[in-house]
Amino acid sequence: MADPSSYRPKPGQIPDSPGVYKFRDEHGRVIYVGKAKSLRQRLANYFQDLAGLHPRTRTMVTTAASVEWTVVSTEVEALQLEYSWIKEFDPRFNVKYRDDKSYPYLAVTLGEEFPRVQVMRGHKQKGVRYFGPYAHAWAIRETVDLLLRVFPVRTCSSGVFRNAHRTGRPCLLGYIGKCSAPCVGRVTPEEHRELAEDFCDFMAGRTGTYIRRLEKDMMAAADDMEYERAARLRDDIEALRRAMEKNAVVLADATDADLIAVAEDELEAAVQIFHVRGGRVRGQRGWVTDKVEAVDTAGLVEHALQQLYGEESGDAVPKEVLVPALPEDLDAVTEWLSGRRGSQVSLRIPQRGDKKDLMETVGRNAQQALVLHKTKRASDLTTRSRALEEIADALGLDTAPLRIECFDISHLQGEDVVASMVVFEDGLPRKSEYRRFQIKGRVGDTQVWHGQGQDDVRSMHEVVSRRFRRYLAEKEQTGEWLAESGEVPVDAAEPAPAEDGRPKKFAYPPQLVVVDGGKPQVAAARRALDELGIDDVAVCGLAKRLEEVWLPDEDDPVVLPRTSEGLYLLQRVRDTAHDFAIRYQRGKRGKRLRTSPLDDVPGLGEARKRALIKHFGSVKRLRQATIEQICEVPGFGRKTAEAVAVALAQAAPAAPAVNTATGEIIEDDDGGTAHGRESGHE
Repeated sequence: MADPSSYRPKPGQIPDSPGVYKFRDEHGRVIYVGKAKSLRQRLANYFQDLAGLHPRTRTMVTTAASVEWTVVSTEVEALQLEYSWIKEFDPRFNVKYRDDKSYPYLAVTLGEEFPRVQVMRGHKQKGVRYFGPYAHAWAIRETVDLLLRVFPVRTCSSGVFRNAHRTGRPCLLGYIGKCSAPCVGRVTPEEHRELAEDFCDFMAGRTGTYIRRLEKDMMAAADDMEYERAARLRDDIEALRRAMEKNAVVLADATDADLIAVAEDELEAAVQIFHVRGGRVRGQRGWVTDKVEAVDTAGLVEHALQQLYGEESGDAVPKEVLVPALPEDLDAVTEWLSGRRGSQVSLRIPQRGDKKDLMETVGRNAQQALVLHKTKRASDLTTRSRALEEIADALGLDTAPLRIECFDISHLQGEDVVASMVVFEDGLPRKSEYRRFQIKGRVGDTQVWHGQGQDDVRSMHEVVSRRFRRYLAEKEQTGEWLAESGEVPVDAAEPAPAEDGRPKKFAYPPQLVVVDGGKPQVAAARRALDELGIDDVAVCGLAKRLEEVWLPDEDDPVVLPRTSEGLYLLQRVRDTAHDFAIRYQRGKRGKRLRTSPLDDVPGLGEARKRALIKHFGSVKRLRQATIEQICEVPGFGRKTAEAVAVALAQAAPAAPAVNTATGEIIEDDDGGTAHGRESGHE
């Protein structure tokens, strides 16, 4: 591991101008490429105190052995050179997107004498016009089959084309009218190329021209009593419309735009792109990447733009690119995109209307892609086995932790404090073993006042204590406790089964307890186990900010490698516990907000509650009513009316609910209370 000060450039040696820089390791390999408006200011950031650097940046500068730079005249040139160097050197510490699947494109080989329509995958080639990408190859073939009625372009391979030319007989498509058969000279090369260009224009979104032209020809044929030709043109129009219907209109103003959305966590990011042409979604693609450098959403967007348009030109770069966050060098990126297109390109964040709605759809796709990517990793048996082995090695366990339990605490400003326990067995979630806890507010003999602050540490101690007290109690109940102590008689060697024949909820101990948090939470969990005399269960914590693994009584965390499958598994376990706790906490809070002081009246059912509210209009008016007025409601005697009046008098008036969208105060007219401001512990 190198000391950055050993290769730090001398003061004044670095120019104060735009440029691109490269870090190399001791073997001369390029490990990182970056660009800057000012090389001097940017590079100075890498040579500060290591403690002040992001962990990923710190790893990069200590892996490097030298740095060099190239001065350019403009920021746009820096952007272009950075892309070229990343593509050339493939640096290990740069964000590099990889396709989450090999998407098929509809391609037209305009570079050939007789252009061909086909399905193509992989790298794009010169002289080929691409449309898509599509989710499935069969979707392309269905579209092409409909369009060949109107644009009978060649679709055969070179071998089939040469054989038909040699024999003078076209293929089947030539006989049924879905190919103009240039192989046997039915059309000239110029006429066939015109058909191919019309096909491309239609696929590019210029559909209205052809529909109107065919409708005009159909009406003319009908006027001339050429009914067979008119019927054929009618069928052609219907085929074009069916092809158009396969891509629903999403933007009414016939916009040409690409929409880019990003979903990310601490280790990975997923990018989804929708290609909209003529107001219709013409293609979709996605990438996933490891976040090997300290980069935010804006940086991920900039990298995505480089990869998406780095080798494109002309109409392949749309007039408008919609993104979730603007790159830091917005002017330079916009100028670079405009240069690749040959005309002005707008790069912006959609704020309202259909474009914002569609961007939310793209964002949901990105989030699903990230979840799917993580699920695929977790579902692979080999990956799971390796993950468990890596966890055992990192934590110093004797065996792989086949059962892992993770605990998380959730609350809303100290209220409605709850906890979750999720279970993973052999690296997979065991949902039937998930448990929820309502924090009681007392840990051991120490009173916990949740209204006076958010005490996750004490809550963690409580929930771990409760879980393992149940384990010890059920262990003793089934006879397992006595069997281990050697006090069980010979004729009772088998533990007593549970009353219903099923194992108890907390009967199985884990090999590893994971807590959502850092050193304090880990210490609380370990203390809870020690107090119960349990010393055969390992404990660790996973801190969210830097994904560090904390162990009890250790001053420094265990930092698993970025590519570690063990870290992926721990992260998934932690995130599952977090989501489970959040759902429980929100449900509990929602139930509390829907409660009514009438719930405390003995013998008052839902039907009579509704009758009261219907009669008086709201709890507020009911609270102001006299006992005699309550007795006027059908089904209410004086005793029940007095009980209602007492319950309402003892209940504090609820604070008014507020519509967060409009700021309007909502009258309490449904018998419930609404209060609190939502900013929970996430």
